[in-house]
Amino acid sequence: MSRIFAYSRVSTIGQTTENQIHEIKAAGFDLQPQRAIEETISGSTSSSERPGFNKLLERMESGDVLVVTKLDRLGRNAIDVQSTVELLEGKGIKVHCLALGGVDLTSAAGKMTMGVLAAVAQFERDLLIERTQAGLKRTKAAGTKLGRPVVASAEDVRKLKLEGLSQSGVAARLDVSLSTVKRLWVK
Repeated sequence: MSRIFAYSRVSTIGQTTENQIHEIKAAGFDLQPQRAIEETISGSTSSSERPGFNKLLERMESGDVLVVTKLDRLGRNAIDVQSTVELLEGKGIKVHCLALGGVDLTSAAGKMTMGVLAAVAQFERDLLIERTQAGLKRTKAAGTKLGRPVVASAEDVRKLKLEGLSQSGVAARLDVSLSTVKRLWVK
């Protein structure tokens, strides 16, 4: 008989996983408290680097079912989610995602859904890159200087150095960090 596990994750200390656990139980999954892994860790962290998720992997066996409320609980991006689902499928573990109608992501329909979502995510990333590059090109064409503002020049540092000031003295006079002066000191 398959065991039901739940993985719920939030990104910050002030958040709670209670709603995710409630959704899983409300969907009809019989969830034992010891099989609900809750974790507070950034979504930008790969699933393989999440201690709670790794603990879950150690406890699960072939035939078990993992339930999550949303795909983004499983990984930082579509590729990470897909590799996580493939890892679980390789161990004989089914993955149900409530946000996708409770579909088993390891089934044929689930794999198709994952493929479509991965393609859409890649399309969105590509569009974002194109818009960013077009915006940078337009900004440059308008004559706007990009990058960090120059707070001191090598010439400013050289002049004060000739006055006999130390590096920390130059930093104080120019109201810049010592590391900025050190970077410009030899130029």
